[in-house]
Amino acid sequence: MKLGIFMQPLHLSGAPYHAMYDMDLACAIHADKVGYDELWMGEHTSQRTEPVTNALQFLSALIPVTERIKLCTGVLNLPHHHPARIAADAAMFDHMSKGRFIMGIGPGGLASDFEVYKSDHRSSGAMLASCYDMVRAIWNSSAPYDLETAHHKVSIRNTVNEALGVGLMPTPYQDPFPRVATSAMSNFSSTAKLAGSKDWDLISANFNLPSTVASHWQSYSEGAQAAGVKADWRNWRVARSVFVTDSQAQADEYLARETNALSKYFDFMVTHLKAIGYAGIFKTRPEMTDDEVSVEHCVKEMVIAGDAKSVVDQLVAFSETTGPFGTLLTTFHEWDDEALWRRSMELTAQHVMPKLSEYMDGHLAAALEK
Repeated sequence: MKLGIFMQPLHLSGAPYHAMYDMDLACAIHADKVGYDELWMGEHTSQRTEPVTNALQFLSALIPVTERIKLCTGVLNLPHHHPARIAADAAMFDHMSKGRFIMGIGPGGLASDFEVYKSDHRSSGAMLASCYDMVRAIWNSSAPYDLETAHHKVSIRNTVNEALGVGLMPTPYQDPFPRVATSAMSNFSSTAKLAGSKDWDLISANFNLPSTVASHWQSYSEGAQAAGVKADWRNWRVARSVFVTDSQAQADEYLARETNALSKYFDFMVTHLKAIGYAGIFKTRPEMTDDEVSVEHCVKEMVIAGDAKSVVDQLVAFSETTGPFGTLLTTFHEWDDEALWRRSMELTAQHVMPKLSEYMDGHLAAALEK
């Protein structure tokens, strides 16, 4: 089993942009140092509280200051990009990182980004598939290019000069291309079903209830089966808000702080998702009202906190609902107490994961035999 960290990254302190980026860099470097396998970085063009506007640009700063950690886009919002730009930039990054790259892609989810790019969220899934199909077509072709997918055309015919290298686009370092992943957050997600049909990896969001996470694998498996693909649990990444301390009392004390980062995170997520009509994503009962969706409810249902033994027990119980998965992605939360959050990452990598892997590997092996 592998361990990663997922960074939206959400910053609610009002810090200047450069200070937010400095914290994100420090967290990423620490993750590599203490033994994390993967780092996933999100991007949005128009949200100050999620300030990374270009995931590849941010991740490129980590190449020379990390050693082993995979550098992953979480995700590239493909409907907001031209496929030729993505194909070129992703191939370049793959070479610069010597293959330490997993290409996370998605349809986009921020209303203001859809507005600024004049794109329609109703067609974002189709645009995602078309854009990635074009990226693959570019990587699988050579100049001259005359390519077309459902929503995109790419052509370089009249200006090609192979002797000078003009008109030639780069292909990835990894042969034949980087592994692809996409994220899901809605119950029985259509994006998860698409991922299964395409043999992409799947990421389940940390702000999903265990039952919703379980539905993602069901949708993924259905998509894979319909396409004649064998769904592999090892290709499933599940994100959770995990906070590990040296003692249970220390975790309780932190969670009792009125403005701790976990509470602020869910306060933001609840407020934001209620405003766009997505409060249902947090509801544990069909009859539950929007008013009942509180920060306290979300922390209780979706935060895993305590000493290492308690966290292992909680993750095992969680997996009994979801089924086995190949990678745990702990979620970055703003370092309101830097020493505690650094220690949480160390304890997760060095004390939680060995026990969780011991449990999960046996279940993964049994699942693969079915």
